[in-house]
Amino acid sequence: MLFEILTKCDASFDDVNRYIPDVGLHGTAVPLMPNGGRVIKTHEAYRPDYKRALYIVRDVRDVALSEYAYQKAQGWISCTFQEFLNAFVRGTVNGYGSWEEHVRGWLESPLAAGGNLIVVRYSDLRRNTKASLSKIMDFLGVNVDKQIVEQAIHHNSVQNMRKKEDRTPQIGYDPRTKSIDEDKRFVRSGVVGGWRERLTPAQAEFVLQRAGRMLAQLGFEEDETPAASAVPRAVGGAG
Repeated sequence: MLFEILTKCDASFDDVNRYIPDVGLHGTAVPLMPNGGRVIKTHEAYRPDYKRALYIVRDVRDVALSEYAYQKAQGWISCTFQEFLNAFVRGTVNGYGSWEEHVRGWLESPLAAGGNLIVVRYSDLRRNTKASLSKIMDFLGVNVDKQIVEQAIHHNSVQNMRKKEDRTPQIGYDPRTKSIDEDKRFVRSGVVGGWRERLTPAQAEFVLQRAGRMLAQLGFEEDETPAASAVPRAVGGAG
């Protein structure tokens, strides 16, 4: 959505990756901001090199489920979800550390203290997409026509994101059937609060004991309800 708002072009997976590259691949990134600045994406923990950032944070319980599905689809793991969850909470399933440490690092960074960090919850982006994008545009200092924002939201509904994935498969493509394995899609449901139906009470409590304080600080314990899954999809992703 941000790509479409800044460029006024339809956002394909390839275009987004080309114009908004990962940190480390950003040497040839194209300036997209009105002041000539570039937009770079990362999953990394905070580091002093960053001068201004938009931080999107999602409920750790949904993140665990999403990351497990993604790593299984990639063929990187063959463990049970419980085994994965144990490692996920410890912060050893990838190179980014634990969810709690990652969030704390950004929220307590000099960027946050200096007003150069905006935190957007995934759930807010899903439920109140227009308001969330307006907040982001204000932070970026970008004036944009209301119609462009509405088009960006429509073009990147989950349904339309899946169509984009059909045109440019990310993972799970089977050359024999020339189609994407539905169990291995990159763009899945993106449900908010899906963990309520999928985690056992013991698993939910296990996560809460270790990340409950940060969940509460971000307000996730107050508003993540099953009804959220009925809201029209506004954002695609690995979740």
